[in-house]
Amino acid sequence: MDMQDAAERADEMLDSVLDEVEPSVLWVHGPTTAGNCTVTRRRTVMTVVSAQRRGSFLGVVDRFWRKSGYRVTSINSHVDAPAIYVETQDGFQVSLTVADKGQVHFTVDSPCVRRSEVIDSTSPATAFLDPEARLIPRPNIRSDFWSAGAPEGAARGA
Repeated sequence: MDMQDAAERADEMLDSVLDEVEPSVLWVHGPTTAGNCTVTRRRTVMTVVSAQRRGSFLGVVDRFWRKSGYRVTSINSHVDAPAIYVETQDGFQVSLTVADKGQVHFTVDSPCVRRSEVIDSTSPATAFLDPEARLIPRPNIRSDFWSAGAPEGAARGA
């Protein structure tokens, strides 16, 4: 496996977990980074996941990852910034972290693989991100389900 293969495997993992979330959430790509022999793919959820729905969201992801044979390596139960860290059978490190304003981030780090060029993900993002944006904004798309109980003021969407 080379770094491009690892990036594609990471995209498959990210696609499958985000496809599992119902109702669906909208997301954008985070930066892809490549080390000497590793690659990291990231996705950031732009749908507001309220504090009241956060446990349900983490539960959906946790159950899916366990069902997929991933081994849980750590769980952070912090009320405002929970996280789940898992490892796949082939050595990929996968995480879900909740950051400021309840924004959910998914990250996949590959094991050390053969060095190669890595192209951008071909998985189409489901939320718009201004190509000129230097940073990913806070979640700004409301969902009748996932944003329930969250303060108003974010745009409507999914």
